[in-house]
Amino acid sequence: MTGPRICILGAGAIGGFLGARIALAGAAEVCLVARGRHLEALRADGLTLIAGEDRGSVRLRASDTPADLGPQDYVIVTLKANAVPAMVPAMAPLLGPDTCVVMGVNGVPWWYFHALPGPWEGRRLTSVDPGDAQWTGIGPARVLGCVVHPAAEVIAPGVVRHVEGTRFSLGEPSGERSQRALVLSAVLSAAGLKAPVRPDIRNEIWVKLWGNLSFNPLSALTGATLDVLCADEGTRGLARAMMVEAQAIAEALGVRFPIDVDRRIAGAAAVGAHKTSMLQDLERGRPMEIEALVGAVAELGRLVRVATPALDTVLALVRLRARVAGCLDTTAPRDGDQAPAEALRTAPGRVW
Repeated sequence: MTGPRICILGAGAIGGFLGARIALAGAAEVCLVARGRHLEALRADGLTLIAGEDRGSVRLRASDTPADLGPQDYVIVTLKANAVPAMVPAMAPLLGPDTCVVMGVNGVPWWYFHALPGPWEGRRLTSVDPGDAQWTGIGPARVLGCVVHPAAEVIAPGVVRHVEGTRFSLGEPSGERSQRALVLSAVLSAAGLKAPVRPDIRNEIWVKLWGNLSFNPLSALTGATLDVLCADEGTRGLARAMMVEAQAIAEALGVRFPIDVDRRIAGAAAVGAHKTSMLQDLERGRPMEIEALVGAVAELGRLVRVATPALDTVLALVRLRARVAGCLDTTAPRDGDQAPAEALRTAPGRVW
């Protein structure tokens, strides 16, 4: 197999889909970091990808210990945002001098202010990177931004079903069209995926985040699917208020939205009876991505002095909902401090 060495860190639904597509196309040398029954199945039977009527299987190196896999050209991180800080020390053996770390993670990224000219260049975000674990352990210079658009699910250990979408938008924090971005884009394209290299990846991050920061917590609080949240006058209005606040924050940071808020809500409604990832995590007793999707936006609001009353109210409620359910985001503040990221290692039920 030719091509760069690529490690998928978090070979669950999206990571498994991505790794399988690249490997089945022979576009790169792929290895996987996974754990538990999923890892056992990967070792015993390989990784199986189901897409419509198509089914393909591939055997790849897989381990729950990154040190087993050695230095890589690319490490593509597809973990939940709240799982990453705890994994940083274990990632070190994957990182050679020129390793590129591709952050395919939802929410406001910890590297947001790296190479962003302006008064906040180099600023760090405590809500998504408590203790600067990622900033110091990975380093922002390694990072290539990535917005993940496909949907997939693990339907059995070692078996991933592709639901929809093939776009993984890439972008350097600086906006340049770097060689490492172009090489990875070519690899993903060879695997039949769409991988545009964007001049300002932050714009696309915010368009996806726009829906996630509002509908995810509201779904966790109500138990409702997207179609119900958008049809109900009260929850639709609250989601819209949160999105308007977020837009004001993003625009104060220089972001420009290609669509308006009502069109974005209509897009969410069109998805239909879908349970958001936050609601799914709540139902399964898993930590929810509250800080990356909501807490970080509130932190940015304070930074640029934009009032966020709707967002702050929902954030307080969903944090309490998580505490009561035992599903607290492990990067969430507790008693004025950040919760220890190490706690995630023992969180029940997580599939990487």
